[in-house]
Amino acid sequence: MKKILLHVLILGACWFGFFQALAQNPERFRKEVESITAKDQSIDKKNVLLFTGSSSIRMWTDIKSYFPKHNIINRGFGGSQTADLIHYFDQLILPYSPKKIFIYEGDNDINSGKTPAEILEANDMLLVLIRDKVSKNVPVYFITPKPSVARWSKKSTYEDYNKMLSTWAGTRKGVTVVDVWTPMLDDKGVVFQDLFLADNLHMNKKGYDIWAKVIAPYLD
Repeated sequence: MKKILLHVLILGACWFGFFQALAQNPERFRKEVESITAKDQSIDKKNVLLFTGSSSIRMWTDIKSYFPKHNIINRGFGGSQTADLIHYFDQLILPYSPKKIFIYEGDNDINSGKTPAEILEANDMLLVLIRDKVSKNVPVYFITPKPSVARWSKKSTYEDYNKMLSTWAGTRKGVTVVDVWTPMLDDKGVVFQDLFLADNLHMNKKGYDIWAKVIAPYLD
C-alpha cells in the first residue's frame, strides 16, 4: 500500500512538471478520443491486444486484417506525444484490460524537440499507470520510432533514443522493445524511400507490411 501511494505521489509531482512543460494542450485531442471510444460498448474486450500511440498506429486502419487470429483493438490518435497518451490513459488503455499493450510514441516527441531522457521519463510515468491500474504483469511493448524521409535530419537523435529505450526496457519487468527502425533501412543504413505516403512521414502498405512482419512474433 505504501509503495502504491508513493507511486501516486511521485506520478502526481511528475505530471505537474511534465504538463507544465508541454508545448501543446492534450485537450486538443478531446473530440477525437471521444469519437474513437464512442462505440466501446459494442466491441469484444476478451483477450485484447491493444495498439495505441500516435498517427502511425491511428492510420493502420487495416491492422486487424494482418492479424486475423487475434482480437486487435487500435486506439491510436492524432499526432500524439507520450504525454498525450498519459493524459488519455483512462480512455484509451484502462477500459480494455488488455492481454498485451503495444505503444508507439516518441516519434512526435523527438520532432517537437524533447530529448531522449525526457521521453524515457514520460515512459516511466506511463508504465507506472499501467502497473498500478491495469496489471503488474501485463506485457508492454514499446515500438521504436520509425525512420522517415521527412525527419531524416533528426536521425542521430532517433538512434540515440532507440538505444536508450532498449537499455531502459532491459531494466523494467515485462517490457520489450520492438525494433521497426532497422528493417526500414537499406544495406547502407538509409531509410527506404518507397515506404511512405506523399508527406514522406506516414507509411503506405509497404511500410505496414514491414511492421506486421516484425510485430507478428510478439503477438502469441
